[in-house]
Amino acid sequence: MKILIFAILFIGLSTLTSAQRQNTPSKRRAGAVSSSAHKLVDIKITGSTQYAPAAVIATTGLKIGQTVNEENFKEAVQKLGETGLFSNVGYSFGFDREGTKLTLELADNDKLVPVEFDNLVWYSRQELLDKIRQAIPLFQGRVPASGDLTDQIADLLSVMLAQKNPQLHLDYLRSGTGANHAIVFSVSGTEIKIGRVEYPGASAAHLPALTALSKKIEGADFQSSTLSPFIKLDLLPIYRKDGFLKASFGEPVAEVVSDKPDETDVNVKLPVQEGEQYRLDKIAFTGSSTFPEQKLRTLIHSETGKPVNEIQLKNDLELLRRLYGTRGHVKAVVEPEAEFNDAQRTVTYEVTINEGNVYKMGELVFEGLDDKLTARMREAWKLPEGETYDSTYPQQFVRQAVLDLSKDGRWTAAVHESVDDKDSTVDVNLAFSKSQ
Repeated sequence: MKILIFAILFIGLSTLTSAQRQNTPSKRRAGAVSSSAHKLVDIKITGSTQYAPAAVIATTGLKIGQTVNEENFKEAVQKLGETGLFSNVGYSFGFDREGTKLTLELADNDKLVPVEFDNLVWYSRQELLDKIRQAIPLFQGRVPASGDLTDQIADLLSVMLAQKNPQLHLDYLRSGTGANHAIVFSVSGTEIKIGRVEYPGASAAHLPALTALSKKIEGADFQSSTLSPFIKLDLLPIYRKDGFLKASFGEPVAEVVSDKPDETDVNVKLPVQEGEQYRLDKIAFTGSSTFPEQKLRTLIHSETGKPVNEIQLKNDLELLRRLYGTRGHVKAVVEPEAEFNDAQRTVTYEVTINEGNVYKMGELVFEGLDDKLTARMREAWKLPEGETYDSTYPQQFVRQAVLDLSKDGRWTAAVHESVDDKDSTVDVNLAFSKSQ
């Protein structure tokens, strides 16, 4: 006798449907099915491309050779569904004299976010990932927004931390927005202070500058989330301004040097891969009709054959973008694209300029001034309505206006621009305020 049962569980719904059909006639009475038919002899996984069959089976708790019934299968798919890793979970099974064969039909959930560890300094990132994978076979470094997988990880980490210090408390929260979402695990219950900072992989030429910047974080609380901007805004510019355009830093590594109940001191390693130093081959401009290329080049400080100062180059290109604003191109876009020649250790920049529309001066509004001063300021304003807009003029105007008004107290002014794409105009609001 062979019997096939099919059931599908839609995640998020409480309805479970099943259908049963007789595939082949039986000469035996229904009640005479051999007890060996209920022995699980095979589990097949279909539909999932992200998870190994062994990991799926381990999560279900089912084992080959055990005696099973449909309740066991319902429990198995429930465990899979509760992880949140699958958007759909179903099963089908059949049994005969050989035993029961189960098929788990899965659809992967593609809306997962990465897991990050902020200050769990007693373990390396790899150690934490390995511990979690060992306990939760389906874990691959990402978790769903719903389901209990994140709680399972939190429970595991809490036990690990309690073995280090019973006062430690594990927290997790969702950080970032959009594609930058992540689940961040952090520890409270002790102060974790940064001591010495080291830079494995740094050359002797760059080490003094890196070490000098270390003073900004020595003695501060250790948090990977605060080290990231330190690396990006302070450390990487050391390399970017010296032509090491592909330099990168690895994950911060904390080494516990003192561990007390209420304070933990760590030394931090920030490994760096400096890469090659690149020299400028050339800079090419495309898309400009308002200014000749010769004019554009006067704003660029980078010299052919010398190491590229990427920080200076970005500043130069921003000034170039503002230049177009003086001719009404207030939405001009300047996009540099680097092409590296690793063999020659040179780089070429293709700078594409999208000038956009020409905008005109719109309405001018003054705030914070009495009628007399408003009339005086309006008379001094030299960019009439309908003229090609100069995006640098309002700031120039308020600087001079504040100087003129300073004879009667201390004034400040803020410029607010309102761009109307339909009419291609820019309304300007100048808000003045006087300090008491």
